[in-house]
Amino acid sequence: MARIAPRFARVEPRQLARDAVAGLMSGLAVKNCRTLAEHPGHDSPDGLQRLLRKATSDTDGVRDDLRRFVLERLGATDAVLVVDETGDVKKGGHTVGAQRQYTGTAGRIENAQVAVYLTYASAGGHALIDRELYLPQVWADDTERREQTGVPAEVKFATKPALATEMIIRALDAGVTAPWVAGDEVYGANPNLRQALEDRGIGYVLAVACSHPVRTGVGKVRADELATGLPRKAWQQMSAGEGSKGPRFYAWAWTSIDPDDDAQSSQQRWLLVRRNNATGQLAYYRCWSPAPAPLRDLVRVAGRRWTIEESFQASKTLTGLDQHQVRRWTSWHRWTILAMLAYTLLAILAATERTQNLTLQRTSLIALTCNEIHRLFNTLIAGPIRDIRHRLHWSTWRRRHQHRARTSHCHRRQTLQHDDHEVRLPY
Repeated sequence: MARIAPRFARVEPRQLARDAVAGLMSGLAVKNCRTLAEHPGHDSPDGLQRLLRKATSDTDGVRDDLRRFVLERLGATDAVLVVDETGDVKKGGHTVGAQRQYTGTAGRIENAQVAVYLTYASAGGHALIDRELYLPQVWADDTERREQTGVPAEVKFATKPALATEMIIRALDAGVTAPWVAGDEVYGANPNLRQALEDRGIGYVLAVACSHPVRTGVGKVRADELATGLPRKAWQQMSAGEGSKGPRFYAWAWTSIDPDDDAQSSQQRWLLVRRNNATGQLAYYRCWSPAPAPLRDLVRVAGRRWTIEESFQASKTLTGLDQHQVRRWTSWHRWTILAMLAYTLLAILAATERTQNLTLQRTSLIALTCNEIHRLFNTLIAGPIRDIRHRLHWSTWRRRHQHRARTSHCHRRQTLQHDDHEVRLPY
């Protein structure tokens, strides 16, 4: 918190940000402005709501500080930048960017808010370092809703791959050294993202669909058709990295492919195929490297893609990344960066413990995980206020707030019924 202190203009928002991060790391079942304000002993959520909405602070600067902190603690020459999107199911259409759209979180089309995130993943650990909110076309074109939610005028519609490209380039320009990028099919199918990485000399292992066309000496063929022609001896058993139950072994094969057009360089390009040993299911990856790379490097990068899924699960479960109840553009960006700060601390503590505690090699214990550090932190350090007067004050505050909300709802409903009755009256 001392690192990001200069990003706040006054001591009050600085202290509120600290309380918010502590609350996000707490064991609260529900994390929103009300519960985060009650946890450290505030009398109301007004201060936290003001921090998220209009307090003077440099949100982008906090993001840059977070990225530097991650690089200092987890930086490595074999790092991989991983991009992916996640959705938060929301009710109504007043939350910025929310509309009916597909989200992998629900596994179907829901009214949801979707954002693209960037994870820095090395052998030591991984953490989220950037995010961009996806603003659908209907939102980007709706001047009234943009004004209501405070969307800046310079923000235009951008696809998810375009947002991912923006974050990757921003990280590279800030000095992040990562020779590889990984992502799922949304990003592997986008030629602009692939070309941007090639222009910067950054290798990639990006998933593609089975129907994705690749160019070979005999013309363009589907990825699954090319995989069908691979001989049995082309397959090798390799681990994609450690999982919760040990190494994740799959059968892997690769074959060279040509550039999509003659204008592209003819450096190392491959189609990488992964086969599940249990089900036989195949997965496909489009790969490029500015220099020759062995199969084990491509497999390692492909395996690192799952780190962002772990980041999503841990940050949502432990630090409330998706539990915000904010509607405005600025508030969303401030909430997410605070939740990312809280998660990053847990991730770095876990990574540091794994690296330094060599005695685990001689015991029957696994290294401390983010979940276990979260549990110990709240059990031993961050005890919430349990004063009876404070608890009764918040009970009164909640009941008063709920009474106002119910009264307002009843009044609005009666007004609508009255207006409707007047319209229907015969003249």
